[in-house]
Amino acid sequence: MATEPEGLTAPPRANVLGVGVSAINMDMALRRIAHALETRTKGYICVTGVHGVSEAQRDRTFRTILNRAFLNTPDGMPMVWVGRLQGHRQMARVYGPDLMLAVCEYTAARGHTHFLYGGAEGVAPELRRRLEERFPGLKIVGTYTPPFRPLSAAEAEDLVRRVARVKPDIVWVGLSTPKQERFMAEFWRRLDATLLIGVGAAFDFHAGRVRQAPRWMQQSGLEWFFRLCCEPRRLWRRYLKNNPLFIARIVGQFTGLRRYSLDEV
Repeated sequence: MATEPEGLTAPPRANVLGVGVSAINMDMALRRIAHALETRTKGYICVTGVHGVSEAQRDRTFRTILNRAFLNTPDGMPMVWVGRLQGHRQMARVYGPDLMLAVCEYTAARGHTHFLYGGAEGVAPELRRRLEERFPGLKIVGTYTPPFRPLSAAEAEDLVRRVARVKPDIVWVGLSTPKQERFMAEFWRRLDATLLIGVGAAFDFHAGRVRQAPRWMQQSGLEWFFRLCCEPRRLWRRYLKNNPLFIARIVGQFTGLRRYSLDEV
């Protein structure tokens, strides 16, 4: 497990069906990321919503990956609502695409470097162009578009060598959940980088490939509906199955019908 930077206590966690979601807001997340970069504290950061928590109910190993993260940010509003009901009043959404922009803005004037891993063919180079245009001074030192399957041993070694040549401070991982979290758990020690941050659809959003939900829908917990309307064939199973199950499980947790412990292993 990644260790907490000296002088900065680990944030409390909300227990969302046995997944420890960091009870933080964007400012708190940025402070911890900045401190990790300054002290070169290695680790990986997950951004978790209903989909990730639901996956964790089916897979104990995946739940452990989330619970071992340096930060596991509340990517969806349901995470925030559950956390606040548990007394974490400071908790606010730390949405992956917003986190990516905030960190890029912070690092642009400080010399920290970035590497983009993920996306379909052409997405990472376009994302690089747009981010460097949006944040003058931002240093993106490499991109890598992986195949839609696990890396072979030769491909994994090639990735390790490419990252070692440029030594980025941050590797952004733009894959789907749970693929990106599994990748980070496997590679965060092997890659010569300080932080791996999995931000999923942020690659497609910021590269202009996929539309984002209006801000009011994001803040009201309706982003899932917007995305379902945009990509019904790909997402209908995820949302129409996971969302009702999540609500039923949360009711069970809060009424005491079922207890969920945080997996620390």
